Amino acid sequence: MPQPPDDLDAVAVRTWCSLALEALGRERAAIDAINVYPVADGDTGTNLYLTVESAAAAVEAVFAAHETGSTTPDPADAVRAMAHGALIGARGNSGTILAQLLRGMASVLSESGDANHLRTALTEAAASARLAVAHPVEGTVLTVATAAAEAAGAADVGARLTDVVEAAYEGARAALAATPGQLAVLGRAGVVDAGGQGLVTVLGALLEAVGGRTQERAVRPAPDVLPLTGDCAEGDPEGGPAFEVIYLLEAPDEAVARLRNRLDALGDSLVVVGGDGLWNVHVHVDDAGAAVEAGVEAGRPYRIRITHFAADRGSVHREPAQRAVVVVVPGDGLSGLCTEAGATTVLARPGEPPASGELVDAIRRAHAREVVLLPNDAQLRHTAAAAAEQARTEGIRVALVPTRAAVQGIAALAVHEPGRSFDEDVVAMTSAAGATRYAELAVAERQSWTMAGICQAGDILGLIDGDVAVIGEDVPGTARTVLDRMLSAGGELVTLILGEDVPDALADELSAYVREGYLAVDTVVYRGGHQAAPLLIGVE
Repeated sequence: MPQPPDDLDAVAVRTWCSLALEALGRERAAIDAINVYPVADGDTGTNLYLTVESAAAAVEAVFAAHETGSTTPDPADAVRAMAHGALIGARGNSGTILAQLLRGMASVLSESGDANHLRTALTEAAASARLAVAHPVEGTVLTVATAAAEAAGAADVGARLTDVVEAAYEGARAALAATPGQLAVLGRAGVVDAGGQGLVTVLGALLEAVGGRTQERAVRPAPDVLPLTGDCAEGDPEGGPAFEVIYLLEAPDEAVARLRNRLDALGDSLVVVGGDGLWNVHVHVDDAGAAVEAGVEAGRPYRIRITHFAADRGSVHREPAQRAVVVVVPGDGLSGLCTEAGATTVLARPGEPPASGELVDAIRRAHAREVVLLPNDAQLRHTAAAAAEQARTEGIRVALVPTRAAVQGIAALAVHEPGRSFDEDVVAMTSAAGATRYAELAVAERQSWTMAGICQAGDILGLIDGDVAVIGEDVPGTARTVLDRMLSAGGELVTLILGEDVPDALADELSAYVREGYLAVDTVVYRGGHQAAPLLIGVE
C-alpha cells in the first residue's frame, strides 16, 4: 500500500481540485437547499461548484502545457493556477470567499507543500478571508475556516501532512455543527451554514487527495421550503438589498481601498478578494448601477453579473415559468439586449468560453419547465449538449438550437413565441437561425495561410460562416467587401454588431453603403460592448 505523501505536489493539487469538484457536484443540491444566509436564494452549492470548476480548469491548463514534456508542473504553478482560476470564476458570496481562502493558501503553499507550510497556509487563508469581508459574521464559513486553521495548528509537532489535513477537516466539521447556535437565522431554519458546509466538503476532498480517509457526507436535511421571517437582523431578505452585483476588476490597490468604502455605504454582504491588480467584487445593493459605476471609477470592471433577488423572496423555491430562452452572448451590450427580450444570458468572455456547469446554472436560473438553449458558437456545441443533457436529468425539457454565431441567436430570439407549442417554437427558432448567414472581422495575430491566401500580422480578416474569405487592410474596406460577398446571394436584413472600440461612424458608413447598393435591404445596428471581434455581421 503506497505511503501518503509528505508534500502537496502538483499531482496532489490536481487530484484535490478534481475530488472537490466531484464532491460538490454530488452535494450541490443539498447545499443549495440549506442556503438561508445571507440571502435565502438557494444557490450556494451551485456557486461553490462553479468556482471550483474554474479552479480545476486552470490547474488542468497548467498540466496541458506540460503534456509534451516528461516532467510534471511545478507545485507552485499548480497552486497559483488553482487560486487564480477560483478568483476569476468565483460566484456568489460563498464562491468569492472560497476564492480568497484558496488565494491565501496559495501564497504559502507556493513556497512548499509540507505539513508545516500547510498549517501556515490554513491560518493565512482564514485571516485573508476575514479581511476580504467588510463585516465578518460568526456562524458562517469564516468561523469554519478559522476553526480548521486552529485545529491544524494544534496538531502534534512533526505530524505528517495527512494528520494536519485530518485535524483541519475535523476542526471544520465540529465548527460547522455549531453554526446553528451562532447565527439565529440558521437555528430557526434548523440547518448548518451552507458556505461552511461547502468548505468542509472541499477540505474533505483535500484529505482524500493526500491519502486520508474518504470524507463523510455531512449535509443536514432542510425543509422543502425555507420560510423567511423579518425579525432577524442577519440575512433578512425582506429588508435586504434587491440586487447581487459581481464583477472582476482591474485596479490598483489604493483604488480598491476607496472602492470598498463606497460599496460598503451602498449595501451589504461586501466581499472584495484578489490582489496584484485583479480583484473579484461581490456586493448586495439596491442601486446596481451605482455599484458598477464605483467599479468604473476604481478601474476596469468586466464580467459584470447582476442578479435580482425580488423574485426569490419569501421562499427558496419558485414556481417555474412555462418556457425560457438561455442565450450565450459574446459581449455585455448584447447581454442587455437579450435580457430586455426576456432571455437569460451567459457572457462568453474573449478566449474563455463558458463551461458546461455555467450553462447548466443559467438553465436553472431561468426557472422554467421548458428551455431553449442558444450557444451562438460552433465550438460550444458539445459543451451545450452536455449542459442540456444534465438539465434534462433534473426534469427540465431542453431544446438545443445549434446557433453558431450571435447574429443567428438574435434571429432565433426575434421569432420566439412562448404561446406556441414547444416543438413549434423550437422549429421556428431553428429555421430563423439557419436562414441567417454570419460573418465577423478579426485582426490577424501572425503570418499564416488561410482560405483566402496568406495574411500578415495586423491584417483585417473577414470570416464568412467561419472561414476566412477576405483579407483587408482596414475595417471599413474589409467590411464592405464582406457585405458584398454575403449579399450577392440575396438578403432582406443586415445586422451589424459593433465592438466596444468601434466608432458609431462605421455603422453609419456601412448602413449607407447597404442602402445605396442594395435598395431592398434594411440594416439594424447593435452595440456589442466588450467582445473579441470588432464587428459581427448577419444577413437574413
